[in-house]
Amino acid sequence: MFELAQPFWLLMLLPVAGWTGFAWRRAQGESPAVVLNHPALPLAEAGRLSAPSLRVPVILRGLAFALLVLALAQPREMGDWITPPPEGRDMVLLIDTSLTMSIRDFTQAGREVERMTVLKETLSRFIEGRTGDRFGVIVFGSEVATLTPPTFDRTHAIAQIQRLQVGMAGPDTALGDALGMALKQVQTRRLRPAIILVSDGADNNAGSLTPAESLAVARQAGVAIHTLQFGSDPFAAGRAARPGSHPNDPEPQPDLADLSRLTQGQHFAIGSADDAVRVIRAIDQLEPTLSNPAQHRQVREWYWGLLALAAAALAGAHWLSLRHTA
Repeated sequence: MFELAQPFWLLMLLPVAGWTGFAWRRAQGESPAVVLNHPALPLAEAGRLSAPSLRVPVILRGLAFALLVLALAQPREMGDWITPPPEGRDMVLLIDTSLTMSIRDFTQAGREVERMTVLKETLSRFIEGRTGDRFGVIVFGSEVATLTPPTFDRTHAIAQIQRLQVGMAGPDTALGDALGMALKQVQTRRLRPAIILVSDGADNNAGSLTPAESLAVARQAGVAIHTLQFGSDPFAAGRAARPGSHPNDPEPQPDLADLSRLTQGQHFAIGSADDAVRVIRAIDQLEPTLSNPAQHRQVREWYWGLLALAAAALAGAHWLSLRHTA
């Protein structure tokens, strides 16, 4: 579809047409005959030749001015609407790499696999399908480590997920410290940030910050915590249970379900690969991206072609004028 961005410039065609008509009549009236005298010819044999017409340069100049006016009107071809990328939110993937994540209680392609294997595939698919979000990756065990702060580079975030290993941050579960680290990194934009906490639900037995303290900070900051519990028994495969709560705090600590419920998040129990796919879809619905309406279209400008033609017409008119006066 063609349109003129500045159509009011077309009003200038009226004075251009007036000037062209005036110059045409003037050129027609100023076309006298030329008398050729030559010493070898008798005066009686002198001939009268008609002068070259001056109207062609006038036509070319009038055409050039008209083309310049059309260029000022900015003719352009309008293409499809440009859909802006969706506006997402900050999401921190808080991943438990304690020893219990090596338990083989999942089945994939007919064989038993570790919890960590299903976790990697689930989170990678989740990141890949979320355009517009900033993803951060934090692992925790006995210690807490940031593999990448929140970034729009989804390829980099997926690469960090794929390099996860069981026990890389120690054998225990410093859940309170991990939540505190995640809360420091998220930023509130138009959409509220979220923390995706992935763990097997084992007791909080390491770290200096309790989950209750981190929970209070999350509620005050308005950060939702979605919890993904991998496996049904955190003490399976011979791991000795450690009853009680944080060793430095005798008070009961919130579990995964409490963390999600008290921050307006959602708790998910993942017992199979199919559950993991279901969780991906559920979180997409709970934390949708913001689709901005298209406000700009693809535009192809054509004024440059009119300017080129106008320059050629002016050059031709100037050349003909020089030829007539030579």
